Amino acid sequence: MKKIHFVVAAGLGLVQLVLPGAAAQAQDTSRVLNNVVVTATRSPKRISEIGRDVVIISADQINRSQGKSLPEILNAVPGITFSGANNAPGIATSVYLRGASTGNTLILVDGFPVNNASAIDNSYDLNAFPVDQIDHIEILKGSGATLYGSDAVAGVINIITKHARGKSIKATVQLAGGSYDTFNESAGINGNINNTGIALNLSNSDSHGFPAATDTTGKGNFRNDDFHQRSASLNFTQKITDSFKLNVNLQLTRNTGHLPYGAFADDQNYAYTNNFLFGGLGARLQLKKGDVRINISQNSVQNNFTDQPSAINFDTYSFQKNNGHITDAEAIFDYSLGKHFDLTSGIDFKYSYTHQLSTYDTIQPVSNRIASAYSSLFFKDGIFHMELGGRYNHHSKYGSNFTYTLNPSVFVADQLKLFATLASAFKAPSLYQLTSPYGNSLLKPETTTSYETGFNWEIIGNILSLNADLFKRDTRSVIYFKSLANPPYGVYENGSKENDNGYESAIDLKITGFSANVYIAHAMGKLTDASGVETNILYRRPKNTFGANINYQFLHSLEFGINYKYTGQRIDEGFNSVTFASYNATLKSYNLVDAHVQWAASSKLTIFGDLKNIFNEKYTDWLGYNTRGRNFMAGLKYQIN
Repeated sequence: MKKIHFVVAAGLGLVQLVLPGAAAQAQDTSRVLNNVVVTATRSPKRISEIGRDVVIISADQINRSQGKSLPEILNAVPGITFSGANNAPGIATSVYLRGASTGNTLILVDGFPVNNASAIDNSYDLNAFPVDQIDHIEILKGSGATLYGSDAVAGVINIITKHARGKSIKATVQLAGGSYDTFNESAGINGNINNTGIALNLSNSDSHGFPAATDTTGKGNFRNDDFHQRSASLNFTQKITDSFKLNVNLQLTRNTGHLPYGAFADDQNYAYTNNFLFGGLGARLQLKKGDVRINISQNSVQNNFTDQPSAINFDTYSFQKNNGHITDAEAIFDYSLGKHFDLTSGIDFKYSYTHQLSTYDTIQPVSNRIASAYSSLFFKDGIFHMELGGRYNHHSKYGSNFTYTLNPSVFVADQLKLFATLASAFKAPSLYQLTSPYGNSLLKPETTTSYETGFNWEIIGNILSLNADLFKRDTRSVIYFKSLANPPYGVYENGSKENDNGYESAIDLKITGFSANVYIAHAMGKLTDASGVETNILYRRPKNTFGANINYQFLHSLEFGINYKYTGQRIDEGFNSVTFASYNATLKSYNLVDAHVQWAASSKLTIFGDLKNIFNEKYTDWLGYNTRGRNFMAGLKYQIN
């Protein structure tokens, strides 16, 4: 992280509580209109009843993805580019949903928001989530700011962890190994005893890795940047009465390893330790026509970086310690007002704190608060549905702002959903942008107006479907880094504008033993800087992507899957360490093909294997950093009961 400060100084300018059972049983990765989701409306509704684009990564698909990381899984979703998903393990990744910059997609765990209060853009590192702890994922595309607040500009990714299932306790163990001397082990227990449910998962991962930075000298003496992860996840539910339940969520993750000095630059002694702690406590009171939920969560991230002297690092010793904590408390009220109206209302309070120390600069303990009240009214009459909502926010630094959602849709002949959305969203300035040595306490939030229209058409119910979306997103008061001639050589200011637009389309086919998803996505943007100069440069974001996901069950016990994705050209920004000047470089397009095979050897034993980047494609995601060549993971999962 010290590299970031060095570059800036040089002037580069650079949930829900207890999820309803129907949602937890989602079985399809497509937008099947009868599937029930909670992320889009914060209450269980069928996709046919809501005018939003929601994608489900089902429990079945998660089970077929145990040889992949969470960023790799999300990178296969239409409209999502997870830049750096195939870099060396432990390197941070960036999620770009519909072309929006990183930090504009809100990450949830079981409906609780997770952010990193110490990060420049508040973004959360999804390398903190082992795949074996995830049940399924719901992805809302488009603005979700009315119901979720800041950062839900381009969409929301809700990671739903494993919850207790069944009437008895069962245990599972999983072992896997593969390329780069990578080994994963996990164990879990899951089930219910009377009114108590428990899902406990423990996982361990170690990888010898490969050199994260590109060696332009060709001498091949860069160190392998290793990665080690220890993680535990607990989901505990207690039924107090038939109408009152408690839920506890807890996740602990510790990542350690080594990093390069930066792009094209090795460092033999640069080490990191990242600790992630997430805890959530919730209560749900079932009413005759709705429910009341209270959620309280604590999200803490500690990033520690140390670097001993080396040939490239001439400091006697350098370090950085970033601590970020976010406490969130929310009360949500869902109620049916009769045959035609449902109401979802809530109040939310978020407290953010960070303290950062380093050999380069220090951020003394600072904090801010944001309090919100929101309400959405859902109307339904025959084939017509509509959401009308608003949210009022008061921030302790910049004051107040308001967001809204207008979302009509029609569901024709029980198979065709047409929808449109007009919504606003915002991204509050981070504590770093407000209070760091480059900070500006007068920053206002970035504000966005989004337009979307599309359709979901089940041509043949539960067999063949076609989906398409058009979107436009206009963002004002974009926070940018303004270079200065004198120390601190830069400051964050509002002033830029960004105008994005694009489309997505996908076709899904499901017949006995066979499923296929083919998609195409296009996103482009126009960035206008504070001086009014227009560019078409959205770093690391391709204009065009397309791909296919195919799965076939040869026999009752044998499955085979193949994933293909094309990623178009991108622009990345480089830095000349001699002249301290930045430059733009075009990264070539590339094609990735992965394969998965899974065999249920018995009712308790499953054996799986993943071969990734089958054709050993040579490509770059981040300028100056290496990506994985052909690699594999193989393992087994055994159920004990």
